Amino acid sequence: MPVVDIPGSKSITARALFLAAAADGVTTLVRPLRSDDTEGFAEGLARLGYRVGRTPDTWQVDGRPEGPAKPEADVYCRDGATTARFLPALAAAGHGTYRFDASPQMRRRPLLPLTRALRDLGVKLRHEEQEGHHPLTVEAAGVEGGEVTLDAGLSSQYLTALLLLGPLTRKGLRVTVTDLVSVPYVEITIAMMRAFGVEVRREGDTFVVPPGGYRATTYAIEPDASTASYFFATAALTGTEVTVPGLGEGALQGDLAFVDVLRRMGAHVDVGADRTTVRGTGELRGLTVNMRDISDTMPTLAAIAPYASGPVRIEDVANTRVKECDRLEACAENLRRLGVPVGTGPDWIEIHPAAPAHDVDVKSYGDHRIVMSFAVAGLRAPGISFDDPGCVRKTFPGFHEEFAKLRAAVGIG
Repeated sequence: MPVVDIPGSKSITARALFLAAAADGVTTLVRPLRSDDTEGFAEGLARLGYRVGRTPDTWQVDGRPEGPAKPEADVYCRDGATTARFLPALAAAGHGTYRFDASPQMRRRPLLPLTRALRDLGVKLRHEEQEGHHPLTVEAAGVEGGEVTLDAGLSSQYLTALLLLGPLTRKGLRVTVTDLVSVPYVEITIAMMRAFGVEVRREGDTFVVPPGGYRATTYAIEPDASTASYFFATAALTGTEVTVPGLGEGALQGDLAFVDVLRRMGAHVDVGADRTTVRGTGELRGLTVNMRDISDTMPTLAAIAPYASGPVRIEDVANTRVKECDRLEACAENLRRLGVPVGTGPDWIEIHPAAPAHDVDVKSYGDHRIVMSFAVAGLRAPGISFDDPGCVRKTFPGFHEEFAKLRAAVGIG
């Protein structure tokens, strides 16, 4: 029975870095993810003047509740959406002028709902080129706080950035959301804020965050549930068994609910106290599933969908069109390259059973999740290759090596 050690969660590592930087004291992060995204976040903190000490298994951050140590900084956010969205909010709580830029891929991704909310809170900022996109300059003078309305229908990260900022404001925040996607990621944020000493209260569509700051702590990072989806899908597809330790009943990440989708398709799933096991049965049933709250695992399901006994329809995933790429169309394009019948709409994709072609070059669109998902499809479609296999460094630099070990363990050369 293969046991797969999954690297730490990207989402949790990014939030933990923000919280550690904002806390009063020195925080130790245990088993943080080391990838391009999280290294970029840590580098951004260092450019702002925070001390980040790194060993192979832990990172230590000296918190500064008063904000960045440097009065001026130029921060390059690479491809990281959490870096590009969270760090401007952190900087706004300080005093100084801070410029943020990002890769061409990240420059294309929308920022306006967050920056509009920050402006409504009195933060002085400007988009230097295209409104609502990086590059962005924040002229920080602290944040008074108060009430603000936010549309988080494209990304829950906008809400997370404001919630994380709330305790650093003078009055606290009341954030009313008009739309919200990926709710489990907000629940991660609230649980982690609690671990750093802040209790967020929800009143219907309004999130109430008290002032008063954070306290430093030692925080262990759980394995990445989105990354685990590729290994769970492998078990379901190949009729084998995979166990991921560290993800169980108490897991923070909503994306672990992907195993419930696999259960509906016919796999056996056992979620224990501190581990999850998926065992394939040789059967994958078609289904219709709403993946609004676990949309990062949509490509994983899309990649194994051709092997189901009936159509697989994935609904309410419009927000996947504004990720690292338009993931909905990227999945459809690559499935068509494999000879699979696919239909798409504004927020859905429907995939029909087919025997995928062999020796197909998958177009990655520079998106780590497209590559990792279609690596799973390649278990039953020999000869799949990728135009940019290295883009997995964003979240899992060792993915190809670890996946090769799993292929061998389940008897696929």
